Amino acid sequence: MQTTVREIMTTRVIWVRKDAQFRELAAALRRHRVSAFPVLGDADTVIGVVSEADMLTKEALDPGTLSGLLHYRDAEKARGITAGDLMTHPVVTAAPEDTAEHAAQVMYKHKVKRLPVVDPDGRLLGIVSRADVLAVFDRTDEDIRKEIIDEVLLGEFAADPRDYDVKVGDGVVTLAGTPESDSVAREIVQRVRHVQGVVAVRDRLTPGSRFDVPASFPTD
Repeated sequence: MQTTVREIMTTRVIWVRKDAQFRELAAALRRHRVSAFPVLGDADTVIGVVSEADMLTKEALDPGTLSGLLHYRDAEKARGITAGDLMTHPVVTAAPEDTAEHAAQVMYKHKVKRLPVVDPDGRLLGIVSRADVLAVFDRTDEDIRKEIIDEVLLGEFAADPRDYDVKVGDGVVTLAGTPESDSVAREIVQRVRHVQGVVAVRDRLTPGSRFDVPASFPTD
């Protein structure tokens, strides 16, 4: 079972137009108790995100005296007066069909706290945050164990669950048992790592051991 972005995203999103003024943005941040806005362009597509950090650049830096020491983009933001001036772009987005795991990977890679969720034409559908994707870890250990046995071992690997010992504690899975080969063992561990709610996997598999029996050869 993989949770999709559609299932966890917030659909009531506060957004702004690219010509929204700095004072308007600051007031909206306080009023709606959010830390960032998607910015919409002329075609109602998402063209950027303006955050508290973007706005703080203007307040914290003086482009008139420090522009030579600033990164070009920071200097431009320090001079900015509209959402279009201040926003971070190009924008990193998610699709509603993406998995929560994929969204988390994108956030980590791009060092962002949230992703606007858009349709194929780039129009805003919702927003997904770090807190949203971390919510997938709120599963019981028994649910995780049942999925590993029923969907992974039985469903994907056609393995006999009696050959495996699956223990789950606080999202940490300990796998013991006798897969037929090293490659199968690696595939099982890799697949279990991607089960929703799994925090870590402790590999105690001993590939091929159930086949280690003495050979009998005829004598002359």
